[in-house]
Amino acid sequence: MTTKKILVVDDEQDILDLLTYNLAKAGFAVSTASNGKEALERAEAAPDLILLDVMMPKMDGFEVVKELKRATATKNIPVIFLTAKGMEVDEVVGLELGADDYILKPISMTKLLARVKTALRRQPSDSTRTPSELDSIVIDTLEIDPKQYRVRIDGKPIDFPKKEFETLLYLTRHRDNVVTRDKLLSAVWGENVVVVDRTIDVHIRKIREKLGAYADHIETVKGVGYRFRGEE
Repeated sequence: MTTKKILVVDDEQDILDLLTYNLAKAGFAVSTASNGKEALERAEAAPDLILLDVMMPKMDGFEVVKELKRATATKNIPVIFLTAKGMEVDEVVGLELGADDYILKPISMTKLLARVKTALRRQPSDSTRTPSELDSIVIDTLEIDPKQYRVRIDGKPIDFPKKEFETLLYLTRHRDNVVTRDKLLSAVWGENVVVVDRTIDVHIRKIREKLGAYADHIETVKGVGYRFRGEE
């Protein structure tokens, strides 16, 4: 089995040392960065996952995630935020930007290792996917390419952060069927990740805004969940 590479980003050396020791002990290859700009440089080496502090000098974690999601080479790298900030609004901001999870300091190593493994399990390699999972979904002039994480409408690329893309992909793969909120959250964020209720609504709203003429294809089934209508 290939050793998974994890980039740890934090401006506190004692936290870097603690996480490096425990992650290496768990069998991961670990690299570190002490600020946002250094994190972006290290991310060019394509780690399998990034543990990212929010409050840092030069560039905070939110800004780092924005840059990661803009670049094709790094947009699909899972990111778990590590922060002392506990307000719900900060969690929502982090998840909306495309982070996979959010862990508060002081860090429980048992919890962190479990969350890391969960996030990595949600990143299957192309060799483990079935051909149908790699096929593009085409609905009239809407094209969703799961291999490239790209969405096009009338041939024009539309930018979708990772979680928005995966939400749209799941709905279109199950089009014309009602998908419950719990099922959607589990499929996109995972079983062991706690996500605030508002998060899924925010993602659906943003997806509709980007779909233009296709926005009405996403129907809200009141009290249940959502359905992507495949036909006109």
